[in-house]
Amino acid sequence: MSRMIGTVSRGVRAPIIKEGDDIVEIVTSSVLEASEDAGFKFNDRDIVAMTEAIVARAQGNYATVDDIAADVKAKFGGETVGVIFPILSRNRFAICLRGIAKGAKKVVIMLSYPSDEVGNHLISMDAIDDKGVDPYKDVLSTAKYRELFGYEKHTFTGVDYVEYYESLVRECGAECEIIFANNAKAILDYTKNVLCCDIHTRARTKRILKAAGAEIVYGLDEILNAPVNGSGFNADYGLLGSNKATEDKVKLFPRDCQPVVDAIQKKLFEATGKKIEVMVYGDGAFKDPVGKIWELADPVVSPAYTDGLEGTPNELKLKYLADNEFAALSGDELKEAIKGKIQEKDDNLVGKMASEGTTPRRLTDLIGSLCDLTSGSGDKGTPIVFIQGYFDNYTTD
Repeated sequence: MSRMIGTVSRGVRAPIIKEGDDIVEIVTSSVLEASEDAGFKFNDRDIVAMTEAIVARAQGNYATVDDIAADVKAKFGGETVGVIFPILSRNRFAICLRGIAKGAKKVVIMLSYPSDEVGNHLISMDAIDDKGVDPYKDVLSTAKYRELFGYEKHTFTGVDYVEYYESLVRECGAECEIIFANNAKAILDYTKNVLCCDIHTRARTKRILKAAGAEIVYGLDEILNAPVNGSGFNADYGLLGSNKATEDKVKLFPRDCQPVVDAIQKKLFEATGKKIEVMVYGDGAFKDPVGKIWELADPVVSPAYTDGLEGTPNELKLKYLADNEFAALSGDELKEAIKGKIQEKDDNLVGKMASEGTTPRRLTDLIGSLCDLTSGSGDKGTPIVFIQGYFDNYTTD
């Protein structure tokens, strides 16, 4: 009888990681111990993944509000800063905003509406339609926003982010003004010095602002892209991907992750004789139909992975084959026909009708999303995920 189980994703418990810990040894030993505990064996192309958080914690990649303030002040001169397109997040952006405010005299925050870049809604599209507002053209002051929409709170967090962000800035001693617009150039009526806080659209936003006459333009990826007073940093992403660690400190996205995944792969091979793929993962990329967020607040799903995880799936759509090419078959005859089709499939199915409907995303984005859902973000205590059978197909026994 053919094997009945396909892909299996397991959360693996690990010690609480602290600065200076040997992350390579901890991940390797945790997976080997889990194998003994759960009774599974290792195979080539199994996958071991670890959250970016434990890599950054082991690296000690932290920075304080004062470190952020010093970098912002050095780059913008300590005067008025336009902060545009930040996401609505106590965990992701609030501590960063405190640092920005401490490095400036005035902060003009420009929020996109009805939602931020990753789908956190200030207001609903229905409310915008009801009030006759054009989000592509209309620039709203805080007073106008309140007149039209009142005091809306986030569906899940219960936070009024307009009030919250304004209070954070003022508590740090800076003036604050909040406007609402979706055209980056709108900020230039308030200041020519702009900090772009969008994640995935940041390059375009910077380009538009510079072409429109902005004088100083940086992105969050350029704040703490080098150490400040001995702080942590990330040369590629700066503050992007950072999380709140304490009330005055952020944990930055990990840096130099490739040597980590390569070393874990090597140690696992030495211990098991199998070539196991390894990756670091952050936020997955998937949309919540109720809260409407699409999760990916990190600059990438995976900052590092071994070479066997490069590329995209190359799969046939079984239901397409069953409903079309093999529509006249059934039972074992259908099963064998489909197996034969899989065994003889091309190495590149891009554009082929038989692959239509398969997920057109990179392997690391798909696997990282699976890992993020498996490990969760709370108290599960499983920052390592072990996946088997991901690369199997219907022919694998």
